[in-house]
Amino acid sequence: MRLIDFMEAFPDEASCKSKLKEYREKQGVVCPRCGSAQHYWKKDKECYECKHCHYRQSLKSNTVMHGSQLPLRYWFIAMHLLTSTKKSFSAAELQRQLGHKNYNPIWALLHKLRNAMGKRDSEYEVCGMIELDEGFFSTEVPDDEKDKPLKRGKGSQKKSKVLVMAQTHEGTPSKKSDKPTSVKYIKMFVIEDLRSETIDDKVKMYIDPDSTIKSDDSKSYTNFSKIVKEHIHQAIEPKQVDKVLPWVHIAIANAKRLLLDVYHDIRPEYLQNYLNEFCWKFNRRNFGEALFDRLMVAAVSYKNQFRYNIE
Repeated sequence: MRLIDFMEAFPDEASCKSKLKEYREKQGVVCPRCGSAQHYWKKDKECYECKHCHYRQSLKSNTVMHGSQLPLRYWFIAMHLLTSTKKSFSAAELQRQLGHKNYNPIWALLHKLRNAMGKRDSEYEVCGMIELDEGFFSTEVPDDEKDKPLKRGKGSQKKSKVLVMAQTHEGTPSKKSDKPTSVKYIKMFVIEDLRSETIDDKVKMYIDPDSTIKSDDSKSYTNFSKIVKEHIHQAIEPKQVDKVLPWVHIAIANAKRLLLDVYHDIRPEYLQNYLNEFCWKFNRRNFGEALFDRLMVAAVSYKNQFRYNIE
């Protein structure tokens, strides 16, 4: 959605409330007390009342905006900015654009939206041919590690481990790329360690069992043949990894570049939310103007499991 179209569609708080109400009723309003899907809209109170038990809930209840005291227009502007840019938007820049006094509520708003993106993507598995490898992203040293000597390499406290999956399919090389395959969807997960048990859990949860996994010969991947239909693995020289597993490493490189361009330092406990945004936007890269609509659906259908009490 272009900026001028957004301003025309949502010029004030009332227009945002009307649109949110439309999305909520399209997705279905469910009573959190009795589970009934039949409600009245009480215009004088601006809330829904259950026809069965008469429990009332606000327009924001059980959405990503649950409990927020920020204006709805802030949320709509944030969703527009996140979906209309290829990269991302920092909380500090959004705070400046909104002219809001406090940073923390704006930071929480963006992270709630990123968490909603991740929750939406977690509903889908990847299938077919899957490239799989891990990446190491630079983050701040955790508080409980700051007094310890800084390690080097992959085991450094400044490196967060990320498992990356890329669903690919065979395709004819195009003018822009000479690769024999094309990428469809990607998934990225921050993991605590590289043990096979940790990685196996993610594979079981997010990869269809009838799929084929292509990876290097890491000892962390020894159980894949028991989880999926086929596991293709081989020893890969560092110089050849981009040719054998091209899309995984393109995704890792692009994600790292995006984070470096927009943010100064990222705490390891929040890295997953930034990766959620990157993957969500990548997986919907061909949606065009419908991207705002897709984020609205994710926000409305979100159950509030990521609550901040800092507004």
